[in-house]
Amino acid sequence: MLLSKMAAEGGGKEMNEIKTQFTTREGLYKLLSHSEYSRPNRVPFNSQGSNPVRVSFVNVNDQSGNGDRLCFNVGRELYFYIYKGVRKAADLSKPIDKRIYKGTQPTCHDFNHLTATAESVSLLVGFSAGQVQLIDPIKKETSKLFNEERLIDKSRVTCVKWVPGSESLFLVAHSSGNMYLYNVEHTCGTTAPHYQLLKQGESFAVHTCKSKSTRNPLLKWTVGEGALNEFAFSPDGKFLACVSQDGFLRVFNFDSVELHGTMKSYFGGLLCVCWSPDGKYIVIGGEDDLVTVWSFVDCRVIARGHGHKSWVSVVAFDPYTTSVEESDPMEFSGSDEDFQDLHFGRDRANSTQSRLSKRNSTDSRPVSVTYRFGSVGQDTQLCLWDLTEDILFPHQPLSRARTHTNVMNATSPPAGSGGTNPGSNGNSITTPGNSVPPPLPRSNSLPHSAVSNAGSKSSVMDGAIAAGVSKFATLSLHDRKERHHEKDHKRNHSMGHISSKSSDKLNLVTKTKTDPAKTLGTPLCPRMEDVPLLEPLICKKIAHERLTVLIFLEDCIVTACQEGFICTWARPGKVGLLSSQNQANSPSGTVV
Repeated sequence: MLLSKMAAEGGGKEMNEIKTQFTTREGLYKLLSHSEYSRPNRVPFNSQGSNPVRVSFVNVNDQSGNGDRLCFNVGRELYFYIYKGVRKAADLSKPIDKRIYKGTQPTCHDFNHLTATAESVSLLVGFSAGQVQLIDPIKKETSKLFNEERLIDKSRVTCVKWVPGSESLFLVAHSSGNMYLYNVEHTCGTTAPHYQLLKQGESFAVHTCKSKSTRNPLLKWTVGEGALNEFAFSPDGKFLACVSQDGFLRVFNFDSVELHGTMKSYFGGLLCVCWSPDGKYIVIGGEDDLVTVWSFVDCRVIARGHGHKSWVSVVAFDPYTTSVEESDPMEFSGSDEDFQDLHFGRDRANSTQSRLSKRNSTDSRPVSVTYRFGSVGQDTQLCLWDLTEDILFPHQPLSRARTHTNVMNATSPPAGSGGTNPGSNGNSITTPGNSVPPPLPRSNSLPHSAVSNAGSKSSVMDGAIAAGVSKFATLSLHDRKERHHEKDHKRNHSMGHISSKSSDKLNLVTKTKTDPAKTLGTPLCPRMEDVPLLEPLICKKIAHERLTVLIFLEDCIVTACQEGFICTWARPGKVGLLSSQNQANSPSGTVV
């Protein structure tokens, strides 16, 4: 009896131990205690009643070779640091900018990567009282304040992001369930806005702002019921995935304001969402303690993952790690240059995307790619998952192959543009992500695409006009930067085609409404036994407090918890980049 009690106590201690390293098939990931960022005094923040700690990255492309910048919020405070990553120890005594707010707290933020330079950077900050502030933490200036009098929305800002490819448009989500499209060049007006219905569908409506002169907001979206917890743009910026407290994922064509597809959680609200680097899959997490994988092409749930013991707060794909299965390296059908790119690290992210695109090509042998994504939750655990061939293509026989694991060390690939796959079956409909996003920009969800597709701009515009929403199409597309690279157009092809059954599945949404009892067991929300169940590669407790950040960078993984500690986990083989001098000079303090 005593022995069993001691064993049980020992097991409990082991389970509660915070891990500082973990191993996957590509090697050892290790926590770098000297690369931990926090408030300068490194005192744990009392997280009771506070908003989640968030982290945003930007690269200012300065000449020092260390252009990464880090922004994070803790309670009423907002910090902006040089991020030294795995290279040097964090210097918490020298924030570039520090702000303390009264009466409200920062809740989320996002950098504009198109306009970032060593001299200036545009940072949007959302607040718990509903306002949005545009600041420049390098110049230490406050440019503008939107919704200052809270005439547009009085509820907490849950998510704010720049529209991909735009220098002035940004989208803001609130806990009221509304989203607003702003232009930094317009004012908000001194009276509450009046709206005119532009378009509506099942559980969503979009309104324009009625006024004699152009003012913010340009558009108001009402999506679902309850809070709109997060949204994420597809890698090419054409589609928008939203998750709400009513438990629904809704995916829209952003320019034409068309609903593409919908999914319902197993139960409870959905809290986080992200896109795969090629735009073919969406991963969602929430209050059902599950991660759910949804196919953009087929508009259906293809897998669920169970490993967390509480709500899943962040999901993110790792664009730098992939597993390529090959029957014989000598049978590689691509060019010698592509082969070298894959195995020796030159432009690896683009090479992987090229191979993803070749999966449906008739002139290449079968190549399968395993997607890696991660999740963190309120159970203080980090989970890593592999989305493998048998899940993605369950009816396709697996070839006898040997697996080569590549930890992607890509430099920033040139911005890509979409197109159809000349080697495919001739369909011209494209999936949203035809280019792997660059290492930066980065966010809690998925990095933004830096460029919109100028070649498809006219076709999207024509479709929007035909649908009777030319005003919105003009607003969203006119401002986008028109940059097109022929090289990328040839390299980054479209991925498959949209199923003809998509419209039937959307019709199902209308028929079933939003009653959970009517959705369980339907394609909107299949039962647990009806879809494959994923198990995590690793599931480790890595913090004392609930986790709120998970970002995959080129040489490390960044996590953060509600205590206000931002941690750096070196990828395999990257710890050696640190000099003994850096380790000797690392600051002492609380280590997560």
